[in-house]
Amino acid sequence: MARLARPYLVAAALALLLALVTAAALPRTAPSTGRPYPTLLAASVHLLRTEPLLRRSCQYQVLVFAAFSAAWTALALFVTGPEYELGTPAVGVIALVGAASMFATPVAGRHTDRSGPDAVNLVCMIGAVAAGALLLTGSLGGPVGLVGLGAGMLLLDVAVQSGQVADQARILALRAEARARLNTAYMTCAFLGGSTGSWLGVRAYTDFGWNGVCALVVVLAGLALLRHALRSRPVRTTESSSTETDAPGDAPSPTRCG
Repeated sequence: MARLARPYLVAAALALLLALVTAAALPRTAPSTGRPYPTLLAASVHLLRTEPLLRRSCQYQVLVFAAFSAAWTALALFVTGPEYELGTPAVGVIALVGAASMFATPVAGRHTDRSGPDAVNLVCMIGAVAAGALLLTGSLGGPVGLVGLGAGMLLLDVAVQSGQVADQARILALRAEARARLNTAYMTCAFLGGSTGSWLGVRAYTDFGWNGVCALVVVLAGLALLRHALRSRPVRTTESSSTETDAPGDAPSPTRCG
């Protein structure tokens, strides 16, 4: 037990050391607001209630990130299980393949600026559905199956990361003075979706095997795609600062809401 705990103790000590060094090295700054921390947290909840574009972006990310987490959680069980009987380093190698998705985010940013976040979200959701189908090739086993797993996880990573670029472009354009609170609401929802996806992925793998996990990815991404198809048309009003829009490049305005 002591040997198993040793890496975690070393990591904790390094994290503590890094925290002390960071505290000493970073410049001291004055808070931008005097509002209490609980009030700021409550403001994020209020923004979720009052900003329809924030809610829509959160719904997208909850579903797609849940699919992402379900696939990655179950992948470790699948690759180390009887189908492949590989060690955990094999999961790490596949994860390195997925790291190539970082090159897609600048492209997603440029397309978001040019065509609007809705257009990028649409492509990413279709890509996530396609990734779930591609991951089915993992059931073939052998080198072909591993290549299919790597390609499917790469496509899923690209879809999730690029979709997040579009989502954050949408929400950060809502209120310049509340960007941190908007992002807090968005990321909290995203990680709640990811946690739920991990649990669902384990359940799907336990009950239905790898094919069940792939079906789960397709269903979750498909629900995000359905939500995107049902987004509201823009409506002019003076009661809110955001809008539900499906027009490419349409930016939120303080005089429009959904």
